[in-house]
Amino acid sequence: MPKKVKPAGDGKEEGPVPCKQVKLEAAGGPSPLNHDSPSGLFESLISPVKTETFFKEFWEQKPLLIQRDDPVLATYYRSLFRLSDLKSLCSRGMYYGRDVNVCRCVNGKKKVLNKDGKVHFLQLRKDFDQKRATIQFHQPQRFKDELWRIQEKLECYFGSLVGSNVYITPAGSQGLPPHYDDVEVRGEETARLREDELLPARVFILQLEGEKHWRLYHPTVPLAREYSLEAEDRIGRPAHEFTLKPGDLLYFPRGTVHQADTPSGLAHSTHVTISTYQSSSWGDFLLDTISGLVFDTAKADVELRAGIPRQLLLVETTAVATRKLSGFLRMLADRLEGTRELLSADMKKDFAMNRLPPYYVGDGAELSTPGGRLPGLDSTVRLQFRDHVVLTVGPDQDPSDETREKMVYIYHSLKNRRDTHMMGNEETESHGLRFPLSHIDALKQIWNSSAISVKDLKLTTDEEKQSLVLALWTECLIQVV
Repeated sequence: MPKKVKPAGDGKEEGPVPCKQVKLEAAGGPSPLNHDSPSGLFESLISPVKTETFFKEFWEQKPLLIQRDDPVLATYYRSLFRLSDLKSLCSRGMYYGRDVNVCRCVNGKKKVLNKDGKVHFLQLRKDFDQKRATIQFHQPQRFKDELWRIQEKLECYFGSLVGSNVYITPAGSQGLPPHYDDVEVRGEETARLREDELLPARVFILQLEGEKHWRLYHPTVPLAREYSLEAEDRIGRPAHEFTLKPGDLLYFPRGTVHQADTPSGLAHSTHVTISTYQSSSWGDFLLDTISGLVFDTAKADVELRAGIPRQLLLVETTAVATRKLSGFLRMLADRLEGTRELLSADMKKDFAMNRLPPYYVGDGAELSTPGGRLPGLDSTVRLQFRDHVVLTVGPDQDPSDETREKMVYIYHSLKNRRDTHMMGNEETESHGLRFPLSHIDALKQIWNSSAISVKDLKLTTDEEKQSLVLALWTECLIQVV
């Protein structure tokens, strides 16, 4: 059936455009989304809008509304999460604040109705039915396989964490007052996330059940980095106003002021927010890479190794110190122009540590137990799970090594825990390998080749070649072909 696409607010429609249904077997049956590749998944998610058009005209610029009349897609969306799913989820041990928030917008203000401790479904349903409260379920991809499948592919596509929240609102009710969302979602901000209903960065809304009436307003702070509630008299009239139905999709950039309610006289509304690009701005990347650049430059430039003036930390920064720092920054900028590889201090490692593991059906043994033939000198090998592996260069992180030489680090998400994804206060650990910098060329050969002979790796000895591929094979990162 044709789909109609309407960029929010322009009053025009693209279409009708035939919907190309890609039938792929998922754990729960055929999917109308293309799961062949990360780019295929994203393209099918925003279809019939083209990816190039989306990033050129909408990404970080303005909202996009895709209204569909597609019963197949609507049925699929409903399967992602339903109100009826809450009963079985509560039986698995859900807790207020951590897993579920209950709230309602009353006279323009948010009223939190959370109880203490474990969530009991009968009480949750009572608050939903009698108090007309909105139920927010945090990170449902921890429990719903198809959301895991979608978000894992999107993390590969964006190269950034992808979280989600489900909102279930009774008819004639609104959960949250007008607000815009910021970029922080984990670590020390997690408690504030759950209290203030933050959504990270760029947001895709998928309408699953019922209908939701949306009002979007022009940003008061473009691409805001802080959460804010906004008074009605400050935000003015809505720039866009519409109602989402099952199968519809809405995108809006971070900082877009918005509010939504379920129309009266209809069934409840369920929608899921899929959000990405938290802490992924140029400013974040600059903060991440500048320390490595300083580390390298200080090894070569004696001025950077000289001590700061006596008592500089006890007084206000002097004009002399400011001029000195300005000169250093100009020197770093010049050095940056000729740098081939930036040292990533934290962002690559953080992404690998906290993202979803690859989607699988079954026990996932292929992610934790090496399979196939043991690689030898005469073997040909290839990289697997490429989208889940990060290769980076950084200072030696061994605290006992005073020389702090650069090393090659490989981080991967094969052993990550799905049940703690995007939960912030849960402890995580990195998985991967560390090699001397002399191994960088051989590793790049493996990374950049569809397959390569172990004998052809750019290492000095056969023993080094065999040791390298054995380490990668043990981590399930390569296979013998």
